[in-house]
Order: sequence, then structure tokens, then C-alpha cells
Amino acid sequence: MTTQTARRRTASASRRRPSRRGGPSRRVVLRRRAVAVLTVLTAVGLVVAIWFTPLLGVRQVDVAGTVELTAEQVREAAAIEPGAPLVRLDVDAIAERVRGLSRVAGVRVGRALPGTVLLTIDERTPVAVVNAGDGAHLVDATGQDYATVAQPPPGLPELKAEGKGRPAAVSVLVALPEPLRREVLAVSATTGADVKLTLTAGREVRWGSPDDTPRKAAVVQVLMTRDGSVFDVSSPELPTVS
Repeated sequence: MTTQTARRRTASASRRRPSRRGGPSRRVVLRRRAVAVLTVLTAVGLVVAIWFTPLLGVRQVDVAGTVELTAEQVREAAAIEPGAPLVRLDVDAIAERVRGLSRVAGVRVGRALPGTVLLTIDERTPVAVVNAGDGAHLVDATGQDYATVAQPPPGLPELKAEGKGRPAAVSVLVALPEPLRREVLAVSATTGADVKLTLTAGREVRWGSPDDTPRKAAVVQVLMTRDGSVFDVSSPELPTVS
């Protein structure tokens, strides 16, 4: 056999044999497909476990920020079902239920894995009290009457205002400088423009409307250095003392 004939047979055999370098084998392809399917199934299983099972469900509800309220009162209002999937909790609905407590001014709902819900409460702070037959009604900076107690807390002025007078009286009261506010025994108003402050030592401030409250506060503190019992700053450009 000549060398040329041998070369031809070798080349012909090479053409008939399938090349192993042309692509992955069938076994490799099947293995890759199995891994892909397993990955998808694992992801689906995790989603199902997180969203539809108690695997990452609520195990405890922590409460922070309460003063007068108890943690149990807050938990009862929140009505969070134990074991409920953490990621599916309707935090807006929970917050709305907690805000139904009259002492709650605001609430923040947080979640922490694996199963904790944190409710952070902002309780209302009283700025005045309304004395009534059933007790002392606490009023916050928004004018909200939110709780009734047997005895008014010490240091709170009495609020004597209803209707349009109440928001005007409260807005003046909360904007007063602290040294002046400590001297207020009562704040009254019948409209939004006739606010009066009853101070210690039998003094009275005729405030008028809540407009220009910072300026009126500065003027009245100067006026109170003079002799008198009635200080009128309803027109701060023309204040009077009598």
C-alpha cells in the first residue's frame, strides 16, 4: 500500500467518525437540564414556603414606645394572627387598627426575620384639660379629646373653648414660649379671634386670633414687666396694659 493510498483511507475514516469537539455530549445536556429544573423547583418551593406556610410566619409581636397604654392593649388592637406569613402581612391595615386606640397618635409597623413584628407607638401628649362631669378630658396639640381621667395631671391649663374657638385656643397655647406657657392657668375662646389666657397672679392676656403668635408672645413678655393685670396684644402694633 502506497503512502498516498494510506493517507486517503485515513482522511475518509476521519470524515465518517463524529467529532467530539463539535458540542456537548447528550449526557452533559441532560445534566444541565436537570440542574435547571431543580433550580426552578427549589425557587418555587421557597416562594411557596415563604408566602403560604408558617415557615417564616409571625412568632412574636414586640411593642415599643407605650407610656399609658400596655403592650397587650396594642397587640389586641393590631390583631395579628400567629403564624401568618410575615411577608404577606398588610402593614397598612395593622397600623389602621392600632390607630383606632384613642391614645395613639401614630404607629410604625416593622418586620424582622424570621418571625418578629415590631409596633412602635407614638402616644398623644396632653397640652390642656377640659373639666367635665365625668372627669378630666385630656386634649392634645391637635385639639383632639382623646382620654378621660379622674384627676387632671398637674401643670396642665384648663381649656374653655368649643367649636371654632377650640382649635384657635389650642394653636395659641402650643405656640407659646415655655416660660409663658408655664404661667397659663386657662385658655378660652368662643370664636377663632377672641383667645384669652388666664395667668397666675390674677393676670389676663387678650390674645385675639392665632395670627402673629410669635410676635404677640414677644410683645406680651415685655408688657408683663409693667404694672397691670390685663395685657392686650390682639393688635401687636398697639398693645395696651390696664
